[in-house]
Amino acid sequence: MQLSPLEIVRRESLQKLRELGINPYPAEEFKTTATIKQIISNFDAFEGKEVVLAGRMMSRRIMGKASFAELKDASGRMQIYINRDEISSEEDPTMYNTVFKKLLDMGDIIGIKGDVFKTKVGEVSVNVKELSVLSKSLRPLPVVKTDADGKIHDAFSDAEQRYRRRYVDLIVNDHVKETFIKRTKITNSMRDFFNKKGYLEVETPILQPIPGGAAARPFMTHHNALDMPLYLRIANELYLKRLIVGGFDAVYEFAKDFRNEGMDRTHNPEFTVMELYVAYKDYNWMMNMTEELLEKIAIDTNGTTKVQIGKNNVSFKAPYPRVPILEAIKIHTGYDVAEMDEEELRDVCRKVGIEVDETMGVGKLIDELFGEKCEHLYIQPTFITDYPKEMSPLTKEHRTNPALTERFELMVNGKELANAYSELNDPIDQRERFEDQLKLSAKGDDEAMFIDQDFIRALEYGMPPTSGIGIGIDRLTMFLTNNSSIQEVLFFPQMKPEKKAPSVELNDDEKALFEVLKKVGKTTLIDLKSHSGLSNKKWDKTIKGLTKHNLAKVNNTDEGLFVEIV
Repeated sequence: MQLSPLEIVRRESLQKLRELGINPYPAEEFKTTATIKQIISNFDAFEGKEVVLAGRMMSRRIMGKASFAELKDASGRMQIYINRDEISSEEDPTMYNTVFKKLLDMGDIIGIKGDVFKTKVGEVSVNVKELSVLSKSLRPLPVVKTDADGKIHDAFSDAEQRYRRRYVDLIVNDHVKETFIKRTKITNSMRDFFNKKGYLEVETPILQPIPGGAAARPFMTHHNALDMPLYLRIANELYLKRLIVGGFDAVYEFAKDFRNEGMDRTHNPEFTVMELYVAYKDYNWMMNMTEELLEKIAIDTNGTTKVQIGKNNVSFKAPYPRVPILEAIKIHTGYDVAEMDEEELRDVCRKVGIEVDETMGVGKLIDELFGEKCEHLYIQPTFITDYPKEMSPLTKEHRTNPALTERFELMVNGKELANAYSELNDPIDQRERFEDQLKLSAKGDDEAMFIDQDFIRALEYGMPPTSGIGIGIDRLTMFLTNNSSIQEVLFFPQMKPEKKAPSVELNDDEKALFEVLKKVGKTTLIDLKSHSGLSNKKWDKTIKGLTKHNLAKVNNTDEGLFVEIV
């Protein structure tokens, strides 16, 4: 492993600590008596009192025999004051002169004991009497600085680096932690709402012999002991319905689902859905319940029903409009597709500029029409209702129109947030719907549903009238934290394999230029030279070195010469 000069220095400091008899990774419990947030928010109660804190040293200012440093724990940041005569003696000033000043670095985790006070400028601080090394950091943190005008310099802001090294992101970007705290508030609010109604939280299998409950491409694996294929679940719906058959009146689950599909700013192959099933209810009841639930979640998370999502002001205050999907298509395309067959629908799609193919049935074509021409227009929470039967193989036939189903999707900010049905509980009808899905699969639709014989058998024992809903937790978190990318609300989003660091020996100029190129990405040769700050002679030598080592390439285009990493 090739170490940077700073990493080498830190390892040398680590060894020197050990030589002084200080264990840089002690095993003993370090008992704290307060958090930084508690002290700052309730200073009067802590003033003059001794506290024990632990956290990461984020900065320091050494001024002779006294120094200031910034300590960060899970709750916040505060200043600490370290005086040589307090943490070491005149006879042996090692703890201050050697350990604190020379062997500790930014990012090291320390423990302190001292008295709470305010500086002359009114900043809450701790006068340190004892200092302990709890964990030596061997890699330097990004140094993020804020100037007197509040402008941030050298921010750890590259998205790919932040997602790959979320642990660093959380250390240096305080606002990121708030996103994930809100995510927990969202799920806690949901649990509170359901538990007060007496609904039961359950767990169902993630490895399934048949991936059912949705139309999606699954991840497949093989169980060696049973010598059979298994699938990571694409939905937990069919198992929750089995529990309704078994006699539970209301069950819910926060489920990790997996779909082997494309990735973008709103899709990750692993995602979280909350699914709820309540016996003796229908989709009208579910719409009312969903309004009530989301209004509560918004208030519990942000203190208000109004949220900013990108450029849009969105209100989660109930009630929400209810628009049938075929009516929505008619409003926004001018075509009444209610009575159209597959060929007529395919023709309409072509007329409005939607690409279609022969594998697409009626359901898929209507789905494409709505998705391309209507969905993005529904900014305020809106229930899109009464989907055609071909789009909803698990949904009960509409009570007044046999061509439709009792289904709704909740649209927010132009995206689907929830999907809900009056659940199909007729086993004969269910079998026929599954068989229709098999026909789509035979036509080449790799997202068509599998037929689950055991689920049909469960329905044959009798399932009460039931309404069910699935709410995307990742997307809901995006909305309530005003994040446009799903990667921002997942601690560890799926990423492409990381490019290996170059194994060739580079000189200092080549290393510096390579780092610049990694940061700016594809750029013009002129701009890269300007960024490098190298003289003409050094520039020629350095860029030739990178291209020689096959780390960068220069492309001659009509717009000029461009450089990019290979």
